[in-house]
Amino acid sequence: MNQRRKFVKILQHIILVLVGILFIAPLAWMFLASVDTSAIQTLRLPAEPSFENFSFILGSESIRRSFLNGLLISGGQTLLVVVICVLAAYPLSRYQLGYKRTMMMSVLFMTSLPMTVVMVPAFQMFLYMRLLDSRAAVAVFMAATALPYGIWMMKNFMDSVPTDLEEAAWIDGASVWQGLRRVVAPLMVPGICVVAIFTFTGSWGNFFVPFILLTSQDNLPASVTIFQFFGNFGLVNYGRLAAFSVLYTVPVILLYAISQRFMSKGFSMGGATKG
Repeated sequence: MNQRRKFVKILQHIILVLVGILFIAPLAWMFLASVDTSAIQTLRLPAEPSFENFSFILGSESIRRSFLNGLLISGGQTLLVVVICVLAAYPLSRYQLGYKRTMMMSVLFMTSLPMTVVMVPAFQMFLYMRLLDSRAAVAVFMAATALPYGIWMMKNFMDSVPTDLEEAAWIDGASVWQGLRRVVAPLMVPGICVVAIFTFTGSWGNFFVPFILLTSQDNLPASVTIFQFFGNFGLVNYGRLAAFSVLYTVPVILLYAISQRFMSKGFSMGGATKG
C-alpha cells in the first residue's frame, strides 16, 4: 500500500513538472528570442544577445502609438466598468428588490453571450451613428460588454461588507452616497482590484472588437498591430515579435503588482463591527 502511494505521488509530481514545462517553455522562448536578432521558432540561447529588437520596437512611432491607443481604450473601459459596477451592485446587494433574482439571472445570462453574436448589429449601430474609428466609442462599447460579469462579481464582493458599518455612518449623519464612498468603497478595494484586473486584461488582449470597429492605422491598439510582424508566405520576424510580446505584457504585470498589496488584504473585516 505504501509503495502504491509513493508511486501515485511520484506520478503526480511528474505530471505537474510536465505541465510546468508546457507553461514555462513558451515564456522562455519569448524572452530568449527577444534578445536574439536571428531568432527562430526553436528554443535556443542567442549566440550574441542584443537589444536591437527592443530598440526597433521602442523607436517605431506607430508601435508606440498603438500601445498608447491600447492604454486609452483599456484604461477608459476599466474606469467605466468599475464605477458603474459599484453603483449597480449597491442596490442589488443592499436593498430587498422584488426583481433582484430576475435581474441577477439576466446579468448571468448576458455573460454567456459570445462577442460574435453582437458584432454585426454593433457594427451597423456604429456605422449609423458615425462612430466608426472612434477610440472613445469603442471603449464605451467594450465597457458595456464587460458590465454583466463585472456587476455579478462586484455584487458578490459587496455582500461581504457588513451593513452595520453603514448603519453606524448613517446614525452619525452620513448620507447613502457618503456611506458608499467612505465606508463601503474602502472595504471593497480588493474586489474593485479584481474587477479592474479582469476587465483590463480582457480588453488589453481583445483583438476582434477594435479590428472591426477601428478602421485607421493610427487608432489601432497593440492587440491588433501585432499582426504587422506576420509577413506574407508565412514569413515572421520572430525576434521583433518576441520583443513586442515582452513589452506587451508589461502593463498587465504592473497592474497586478500595484493591486497586489490591496488584494492580499482579503475581505476579512478583522472585528470591524465589534463594540
